[in-house]
Amino acid sequence: MLFGLLFALAAGLMWGLVFVAPVMLPGYAPAQLTVGRYLAFGLIALPLGLALDRRPLRELEPADWREAARLSLVGNFLYYLCLSAAIQRAGAPLPTMIIGTLPVVIAVCANHRNRVRDGHLPWRKLAPSLALIAAGLACVNREELRALQAQAGDPRRYAEGAGLAVLAVACWTWYPIRNADWLRAHADRSPRAWATAQGMVTLPMAVAGALLLTLVHLAAPGTLTQAGQAFPLGDRPLAYAGLMLAVGLCSSWLGTLCWNEASQRLPTSLSGQLIVFETLAALAYAFAWTGRQPPPLTLAGVALLVAGVAWALRIRPERTPP
Repeated sequence: MLFGLLFALAAGLMWGLVFVAPVMLPGYAPAQLTVGRYLAFGLIALPLGLALDRRPLRELEPADWREAARLSLVGNFLYYLCLSAAIQRAGAPLPTMIIGTLPVVIAVCANHRNRVRDGHLPWRKLAPSLALIAAGLACVNREELRALQAQAGDPRRYAEGAGLAVLAVACWTWYPIRNADWLRAHADRSPRAWATAQGMVTLPMAVAGALLLTLVHLAAPGTLTQAGQAFPLGDRPLAYAGLMLAVGLCSSWLGTLCWNEASQRLPTSLSGQLIVFETLAALAYAFAWTGRQPPPLTLAGVALLVAGVAWALRIRPERTPP
């Protein structure tokens, strides 16, 4: 439990970085950010796999590689494409808060779906934890929506950003449950090798995405870049390449590795709630980047989120007969 908690915390701290990347590179299209991040992930995972995980990777069967490809397509490409587009349309706080519902959504889905394998967290004991997390999200959402209204931005862009963030929630509800299914069914396999495998199958997808972006740029110049901006690295090539490498290493490979370690140790209904660490990290990074001080209501929401997670960690699963 303790090591699972620490690994989930580390994953959340690293995943929080992906929420500020679109804000740090506002002139780059979401597709550029997605392809850049996973091209870096694949290029990092390939030599790591050859150097560190050659033997466990050889033990993977074709069905395992197909599952890794499905997980990468939905949990990596589609999720981050929706998330980065949502952030660029609505700013970081609103999508962050919508993504913040993941702890509740995953906990409810996993507690019903995996009650035989993981044990059932009694709803009467789980309800206070979910209520605290929901109340915390409501507090932060209320404050951020108030800030958005004060900015007098385009309501349509905020609505589009919210819709894309909901799609991202759907992708990342599916991903950790399916990823945990494989890890729990293969408890003898290395979580690091499974993270590396997902990075390796991501590489050809990223190369295909880069070729597609090049064709789009050649067919319709200016579709992906702002006026006068160079393609594919944009007007800030060093910042773009450096940030993509940092996100590819920390958020993709190390974050996935830590999450896999947590998923092998914890029931999915509990590990799902620990994604709240990602929300907290993203909020902290966003406030630090913009130089804003968290308002009191946001701090109250954070306290409720932490209290909800602490409550959940006290619950022990009850075995359910098949």
